[in-house]
Amino acid sequence: MKRFKIHFWGLLLLFCACFLPSMKAAETTVSQSDSMDSVDISLLTCGPGSEVWSLYGHTAIRIEDHRNGTDLAVNYGVFSFHQPYFILRFVFGLTDYEMGVCPMDIFLEEYREEGRWVRQQRLRLTPTEKEQILQALTTNYMPANRTYRYNYFYDNCTTRARDMLLAPVKGVRFQYNPHFKSSYREEIHHWNEYQRWARFGNDLLLGIGADRPITQREAEFLPDNLSRDIATTGLVDSTFYVLPPQAQILPSEGITPRTIAIALLAVVVILSVIEYRKKKNFWVLDLLLFLPAGLAGIILTAMIFSEHPTVSLNLQILTLNPLFLFFLWPAMKESRRHVFGWPWKVWTVCLILALIGALFQSYAEGMVFVALSLLIRAALKWIRLQGPSLVAARRP
Repeated sequence: MKRFKIHFWGLLLLFCACFLPSMKAAETTVSQSDSMDSVDISLLTCGPGSEVWSLYGHTAIRIEDHRNGTDLAVNYGVFSFHQPYFILRFVFGLTDYEMGVCPMDIFLEEYREEGRWVRQQRLRLTPTEKEQILQALTTNYMPANRTYRYNYFYDNCTTRARDMLLAPVKGVRFQYNPHFKSSYREEIHHWNEYQRWARFGNDLLLGIGADRPITQREAEFLPDNLSRDIATTGLVDSTFYVLPPQAQILPSEGITPRTIAIALLAVVVILSVIEYRKKKNFWVLDLLLFLPAGLAGIILTAMIFSEHPTVSLNLQILTLNPLFLFFLWPAMKESRRHVFGWPWKVWTVCLILALIGALFQSYAEGMVFVALSLLIRAALKWIRLQGPSLVAARRP
């Protein structure tokens, strides 16, 4: 969600210098009630940015100690690109995130520069609940505890903040909508509506599990959903914008994935008609279509072994199929020899199943047209190569 550009050890020193002394003072010099009355704890919800990683917003916790003059933002979205094998770890769901702390003014400055809003919900907590939250955050910030295995849907910077804030509060009741119906895919679609290529990439990697119905609590992996739901608990004392929303210029759609896919289908249909009428064999066209599809299938195959949720069973692998790559050479040889062999038969079955699978899984934009394009090529091979042999076999 959000990565802070602040030196790690600077955060540690800041936390030790500002946060821990105030807690120590609360324990030794004044009563619990007096010290905690000067502390405000709030949920911060941050609006989306223009970068792909910031489309879904962010969540943080604000700790204001008016007695000691400290104002800190605590969040669970700190990570480093310098982790060994970062890209591979990210692909396979092995990315570790950390809890981070920074002064509130630095936190706000970064969002101000990016033109993003920040909404604050000050929580109505008892002195005991405040103290327990502060103690839990202090324990969580210890070196042995601050790192966690990030999981976008189930354990991310928003769900971590929710659990830390609500764990000590007894009897919290969310007023969930009994008619709520959604899925993980639908929820993220609310936030990448104007980033069609980002949506395409997400939908391409997400499998059928992303389309299962989810509860309203499960939807709280998104910051704005948590902000909406916590407002129904009676815990929120006041709500206001620390950084107000600004007028945003929505990006124009330009060339979308669907546009590219439809254009591809049109070209394939036109060339296939020409090939059939002139009794030619455009095997190079098949090579140009099935080779990229096979290469992309390697990525979807790798996602089977990823720890990311909802990616292991992805029916789009029937369209972007690694079998296209592995059996490409024998298929092209058979095509040039006018033989409709077993590779083409297997591919045809896979593509038919891919189109049927679209009834059960929401595919990435344009993927149905890609499957149709490949199936047309396979069907044409069957008509031109297998058809005449079947007719000849039936003659007396």
